[in-house]
Amino acid sequence: MSAFNLTQPIAIGSDHAGFECKEKLKTFLSNSNIRYTDFGTDSVASVDYPDFAHPVATAVEKNEAAFGILICGSANGVAITANKHANIRAAICWKIEIAELTRKHNNANIICIPARFVEQIDAENMLTAFMNTHFEGGRHENRINKIPC
Repeated sequence: MSAFNLTQPIAIGSDHAGFECKEKLKTFLSNSNIRYTDFGTDSVASVDYPDFAHPVATAVEKNEAAFGILICGSANGVAITANKHANIRAAICWKIEIAELTRKHNNANIICIPARFVEQIDAENMLTAFMNTHFEGGRHENRINKIPC
């Protein structure tokens, strides 16, 4: 069962380096009957990652999306960009355990995937773990409350 309210779509976006991974994740989501809104890009042509990270983060920030998925080559650019938004906790994940911990301890609401460094099956497994892991609250809530909006 998802830790997120999936009555809302998931916001997804990537730059050119993450395009192929994004397209495969969209198929994965569709096959799981999970709705999403694709904020681009639409090809492997070179683009600027903030142009896609900002709309994903805005959709999550405004509660128009259950959570976000951002993909670029290293995931650093999209994570840095998304984390400029209020109440966004975008986390770079490269293995399942990291995806789970970012949810359990940090209540991350955007998963950032480094397409150049993870296999597609790992991206799918991380997404599943991220989606299905609940925030633990408690002492972790106290820590999150110390992060300015």
